[in-house]
Amino acid sequence: MTRLGFLIARTLRQEGPLARLSVPQQSLMDELEGRAVALVGNARSLAAREEGAMIDAADIVIRINRAPMPSARSHGTRTDWLALATSIRPAELDRIAPRRILWMSHKRKRLSWRVAHTPGFYLHPLVDWTTLRDRLGAPPTTGAMMIDLLMRSRLRMLSLHGFDFFASKSLSGSRDAHQVPHDFAAERRMVEDLIARDGRVRLVGA
Repeated sequence: MTRLGFLIARTLRQEGPLARLSVPQQSLMDELEGRAVALVGNARSLAAREEGAMIDAADIVIRINRAPMPSARSHGTRTDWLALATSIRPAELDRIAPRRILWMSHKRKRLSWRVAHTPGFYLHPLVDWTTLRDRLGAPPTTGAMMIDLLMRSRLRMLSLHGFDFFASKSLSGSRDAHQVPHDFAAERRMVEDLIARDGRVRLVGA
């Protein structure tokens, strides 16, 4: 696809041409099978803990949006996948250096040419976003979307780091829970239900 074609498809919300830039969801499922995954959220509370070594020991390390990493002690250093639902500057992408980028947002107009043309790029289907939104009763966070996606795979273990459901706010912003359009209580219940019925999930630091 040419850059002009990409811009037209993005502006007009032409899902077909954009979806053709993506690897199939099954490619992610195949890579996840049998793996231990660390999903790293952006809660400020993680900066006070020592989970970096545990994060880096996972088979696949997934970070979210601008992926703040204030120290290796708390956050580790590796990023295999970056789950994005916001714009990101090239310098930030270079810092994070993910092996694969997943565009999780339903807002296609925010998707950049660079992100969409990275090796292994994945575009999360709109129907998956809508289904989870309806379950939660509010637009899902990037973290909730990733948890939902990951738990449909045959991964061996999922460790959640830096998830306190906005109790300590986010390392990447200063907004309070009432200033963002998510239902953190519903997302907490979703995770608690997963932990209760699926032994593969662990909420670290809870």
